[in-house]
Amino acid sequence: MLQAIGLTSASRRGLPPAVDDLTLEARPGRVTALLGEAGSGKTTALRLMLELDPGRGVTYFRGRPLHRIPHPCREVGVLLGDLPGNPSRTVRNQLRMLCAAAGVPASRADAVLDVVGLSGLRDQRLGSLSLGMDRRLGLAAALLADPCTLVLDEPAAGLSPRERNWVYGLMRSHAALGGAVLFTTDDPKEAARSADQVVSIAGGRLVADQDAADFARTRLRPRVAVRTPHAARLADVLGREARAGQRPVEIVEESGSRLSVYGSRCAEVGEAAFRHGVLVHQLADETGDTGAPVPPAQDGADPDRDGARTRAARTDRVDRTDRGDRTDRTDRTDRTDRADRPLSAVRRVGGPLRPLRYELRRVFGTATPVLTAVVVAAVSVAIALVLARAGRTPQGRLLAAWPELLPLPPAALGAGLLGALAFGEEYRYPALAADRGTVPRRLGLLAAKLGVSGTLALLLGVLAVTADAAALRLVFDGVPLRSPAEWVAPAASWAGLLVGCAWAGVLASGAFRSATVGLTAVLAVPVLVVPLVRKALDGPSAYPASGLAARLRGLSWAQWPPEADRLVHGAIRVMAQPVGMALVLSLMVLLCAYGFTGLRSRVRW
Repeated sequence: MLQAIGLTSASRRGLPPAVDDLTLEARPGRVTALLGEAGSGKTTALRLMLELDPGRGVTYFRGRPLHRIPHPCREVGVLLGDLPGNPSRTVRNQLRMLCAAAGVPASRADAVLDVVGLSGLRDQRLGSLSLGMDRRLGLAAALLADPCTLVLDEPAAGLSPRERNWVYGLMRSHAALGGAVLFTTDDPKEAARSADQVVSIAGGRLVADQDAADFARTRLRPRVAVRTPHAARLADVLGREARAGQRPVEIVEESGSRLSVYGSRCAEVGEAAFRHGVLVHQLADETGDTGAPVPPAQDGADPDRDGARTRAARTDRVDRTDRGDRTDRTDRTDRTDRADRPLSAVRRVGGPLRPLRYELRRVFGTATPVLTAVVVAAVSVAIALVLARAGRTPQGRLLAAWPELLPLPPAALGAGLLGALAFGEEYRYPALAADRGTVPRRLGLLAAKLGVSGTLALLLGVLAVTADAAALRLVFDGVPLRSPAEWVAPAASWAGLLVGCAWAGVLASGAFRSATVGLTAVLAVPVLVVPLVRKALDGPSAYPASGLAARLRGLSWAQWPPEADRLVHGAIRVMAQPVGMALVLSLMVLLCAYGFTGLRSRVRW
């Protein structure tokens, strides 16, 4: 059961609201069509129901507003426009990633693919799907968590008749299982054929709420379409014969040569034309649309300027709206005062229920990590060989393939790129909900992204060093390499650099919603921050910090093992370096920016 009460969108400059005091409901076991012309406020109404746009009013899903439902995706399935997704991701990987976000088993992806008829295309890339297949995938995503209610925005727009019939058949099947379906359309015939209830709106306001049979009888009356060069003469003939036979026939002159005859049949009109010698060019039975719903009169409007038929149609619609059989009318009246609430902020999208699983499927759902690793290894080996041939390069920089001219080694740049894509890719292809534009930045999701990106960065570092060492031994017979006397500090420095670059990319892309900005933040550390740190560290220190490790040992409750002293000294030595200190400062700034932009806002209801 979906009940929307008093929905009103935020006011626009000098314009009336797109949706104004709209009240409707979609009952379980029935398909409800929200009918209106383009610009009538259909999509805005859906976004208000889903708390995606600011406004007044309230929408109840089985008696609870959406923000009070712990897992909204299990209550309502949404399709607003096309399903966003990385074009290189496969159909199955996309749905398995959404399964982790919704907290449902991964096997559910294969089940809904069978339901929507895409089981044979599970390994197809999203970018290669046709419009019909893409719409089926969107419906599969909406059905993924087996919701009670479906909210679909023009699900059949642009599809072939065969695909449209399939979409409406799927909606019927969901309603037959006891679910509620609300979809928008601008085609009255489509609404009459596919829905059980038709809610007509115009100018963002309710015009009529009718049963589909009543809607078809009053709005889509059967008619006889006649095209003749003697339209006025034929209209007079048909009118005289209808009055003589006391039959209720309505004749409307559509144009100079076209008539629409309501209440008659093709045979009767053709016989009358033959008897009176009227030439007829076209004669056909049609199911006609009597015109767009008439919006309620605005303040200052003169209703007398409308024709008698328009006034009668308006009165008939108001009467039908007043006597519509709506359930829970008393309960809705009790809640009306709660619907008149001040403008509210846009609802924050909840994070994935299984963030680590979601992040792993997001990362490995495309070939980006593998391609990045291959490019990093190839570039790193090439640079290491060039440095070894030139000589005069310390062994640490040689294994890292980090010449003085480059701000960062290839492995660090690759780690920063993967970190920047962690959020930046999702802002380009939102994965958690259709048409929501952004992804949530909750602490659980952030921790998962930091953990996965840090692990990938370390693996990239191990791959690069291993590949460089193997190439040097193969080409130069291991001459440039020697056994290091101290490896803990260089290894800690290398790991800290890689993880720091990956985390900088994650935090920057999450704060600024762009993978490009995330990678730029990584490059800014050696280019901008390191020179500033070096300038700050120049000159003698008035108070030396020697003996810090011993003082830290004294603060600990438990006794440190002897090996821990070496690790602490190595970590302190790394952080004391300009690059290490610059990374630490950059991460602190980016973490504050991320918290300020992503975690500070809370919706108050």
